[in-house]
Formats: sequence, structure tokens, C-alpha cells
Amino acid sequence: MQKHWLKHSLLVATLLSTQALAQVDFASLTKDMPGQRSQVLVLGTMHLSGLPKDFKREALAPLLDKLAAFKPDIIAIEAISGEGCDLGLRHPSIYADSVTTFCSDTKAAYQATGLDVPSAIAEMNTLLKNWPAQPAASQRRRMAAIFLAANERASALAQWLQLPESERHESPELPASLVAMLKALAVKQNENYLLGAPLAARLGLARVVPMDDHTGDDVDVPDDQAFWKTVGQAWEGAAGLTQPLRQREDELSAGSDFVPLYRYINRYDVQQVFSAADFGAALKDKSPQQYGRMYVAGWETRNLRMASNIMASFRERPGARVLVIVGAMHKPWLERVLALGHGVDIVDVQAVLK
Repeated sequence: MQKHWLKHSLLVATLLSTQALAQVDFASLTKDMPGQRSQVLVLGTMHLSGLPKDFKREALAPLLDKLAAFKPDIIAIEAISGEGCDLGLRHPSIYADSVTTFCSDTKAAYQATGLDVPSAIAEMNTLLKNWPAQPAASQRRRMAAIFLAANERASALAQWLQLPESERHESPELPASLVAMLKALAVKQNENYLLGAPLAARLGLARVVPMDDHTGDDVDVPDDQAFWKTVGQAWEGAAGLTQPLRQREDELSAGSDFVPLYRYINRYDVQQVFSAADFGAALKDKSPQQYGRMYVAGWETRNLRMASNIMASFRERPGARVLVIVGAMHKPWLERVLALGHGVDIVDVQAVLK
């Protein structure tokens, strides 16, 4: 009897172990799915603000031509949404640093429109649902003002750039203070304004989608200085790995065509080295607090939330073509997560930039 129960227990344990290891075959769920699969192109970019002030902006033109040929229906950029910034402002004890660093002041737009951020977002969504194929100039100026009030500046610039030159002026719906703001954004050394907004305007898109999120990477530690000192030491120890790569980036960024530069920074072997020198080095941290692991956990949380925002951008548009313009280090993390989406294909950026 004892042997019988022993055999029975071993059998049950084996079955439970097998069930624990078994996984749902998610790939099979899309077998009979009708319609086109969504195409997501993740373009890793360098932060253009880090280039010299006199860099050749015309070098971006060939890159914009390549991206326009992909014909995205949606362009997502590394910016916090107006809703995200409003959340941060309402919880300064938690998000003060990220709001101060990544969100803009909407006071001038509020004074011009009478709309606070939540009201502007509501108005923005209402107008977008019924946005005409050929809006009047006054409609575009009004929409630009609402986007500014909603703290979505790149979308405001996309509207401004779609106005004929003769219609880019102040008006009752877009006062001089906001016109000055838009003119400044048009020359701001930032990929959201030099790539995202101009491309959206060229393709006739009503907006760009801000998909960044810093609610998950603000690591809460008792000693912030010690945390960043430890992470910085890990980076310093691995700096030799990236020196030749950065030198090559500098050479390519001095050229008159940025397509070779973007091919280079989007290569997986290049991203592997940068990932190893940043997050791989941090994970080797031997501090008692394990600061390195906290840092990487914050990074991964941020990327997961960014990926969720990207997925939400085409949730109601199955089969959409989506371009994500994001700092190059995010690319491998975002692609890994987005590839899990049902009916989602990751587009090879090298094929687009060939």
C-alpha cells in the first residue's frame, strides 16, 4: 500500500510539473485571423540635441525620404503625453523630477484658449474624431492652439507645418504668443520636431503620438547620490567598449546624409555593445543595495509602459503601419515586447534604410 501511494504521489508530482512548464501556444491564435497584420518600424535615433549646434540639418532630408516611403499611418515619438504630464503635476511628491525635465509649461496656451490640460485633451479628441481630409487654415490654427494647451507640442507643430506659408500667422484662434512658440519649435534641435512633426506634416497626419512614460523608472532609494554614483562607476568601467562606436558615430554625423548614420546606430551588433556597456555593466554591480539591478528594473519598466502606449496607438486600427522614433537604446527592448502582439510584425529598419 505504501509503495502504491508513493507511485501515485510521484505521478501527480510529474503531472503538476509538466503543467507548470506547459505554455499557451499564442502563435496559433492568429492562424485564422482575417485582415492585414500591423507593421511596426522602430527607428532608433540619436538625440539630436547632443549634436553640435551647427550640424547640417539638411542631412536629415534623405532620412525623411526613406521614412516617408514606408508610409506610416501613425508616428509615435519619445515624448510624454499631455495626460502623462498632467498626472505628474498632480502628484509632485512622486513625479516632480520627470515633470520638470520632460514636460512643458502650458500657461501661455491656457491664457490663449481658456483650456486647461484636461479640457484641451477632451477638445482635441473630439476634433480628431471628426477631422476633415482638407481642413481650413483656421481649423489648423485652432487645432495647433489646442494641441499646445494639451501639452502636445509636436502635434501642434505638425499642424503648423501643414499650413501654407501665407497662412502661418497670428489670428483670433492662434495669438502671437503661440505663433512665436511654434516658430521656435520648428527650429528646435530635437528629433520630435525635426523628424516626427515634419514627417507627419508631409504625410498629412493630424498628429504624432507621444508614447514616453517615466512613471516607472524614478527609482525610490534613500540615497540618490549613492545610487547614481554606483551606476556611473559601472558605466565608466565599460566605457572602453563603446569608444570606437562613438567615434564612428561622430564621423557619420559630420556627413551630408544621415542615412548611413541611422543604419549604423540601428545595427544589432552596435546595439549589443551599447547595451552591454550600460545595462550589462549595471547588472554586474556588487553593491549591497544592488543598485545596478534597481536601475535596470526601472529601465525595463519604462520600456514596458512605452510599448503599451505604442500598442494603444493602433489598438483601434488593426493592420496599421506604425513608425516609432525613439532613442536608439530603447529599440531592442521595444521590439522584443511589441513582437509579442497578436497580428504585429516588426519591420526590418535596415531594409527601409537600404
